[in-house]
Amino acid sequence: MEHSDFALELKALTDDGTVEGYAAIFGNVDNGGDKIAPGAFVGGMTKARQSGRSIKMLWNHDPYQPIGVWEDLAEDAKGLWGKGRLVLDVAKAREIHALMKADVISGLSIGYRTREAEPDGNVRVIKKADLFEISPVTFPMNERARISAVKSDGMDDVVNKLKAGDRLTEREFELMVKGLGLSNAQAERAARIHLKGPGEPATAANDGAAFMRAFLGLSA
Repeated sequence: MEHSDFALELKALTDDGTVEGYAAIFGNVDNGGDKIAPGAFVGGMTKARQSGRSIKMLWNHDPYQPIGVWEDLAEDAKGLWGKGRLVLDVAKAREIHALMKADVISGLSIGYRTREAEPDGNVRVIKKADLFEISPVTFPMNERARISAVKSDGMDDVVNKLKAGDRLTEREFELMVKGLGLSNAQAERAARIHLKGPGEPATAANDGAAFMRAFLGLSA
């Protein structure tokens, strides 16, 4: 699954959870060097409608946090326009609705699979793609940009330990995952899941370190 992120362009946000706006803008080159061409989603959306597959609304691309559904999607001269509905019976959807109204949520990101692309200098132009989901995201940036920010955010010691295959302390692990956008509570939970306590086998810690090395693009 590929992601491409855009500044949130809401045209409407109602009290019942209806969201209208642009999920993608044609001709925009994202931080990963991709540009979506007009017509890229037409075939895929037609196929999805014919098969009865809906385009999901997830929170931050998390398949375990569905918050709504996109009920109407269409391309126009500007980009991919969508009308969706936050399911306000879901607690997370209510949170996102409130954050959108307060302009805290700053981006939308599409989840898709490229079917046809061509190079244009240093840019990859996506000609055809299958759309799977559209997520509100905390920051409108792609994963490559986020990883670069983590590497440069005063975390040289952490990166060096990951490169060496050394076990991270709980504090170092929390610092790293908070740099990826997790809250304090989420970072603490992640540390509990991926790290073992003092004196316990290091299997979980090693697995967690291996995962983060792969995620950050570091060699073992």
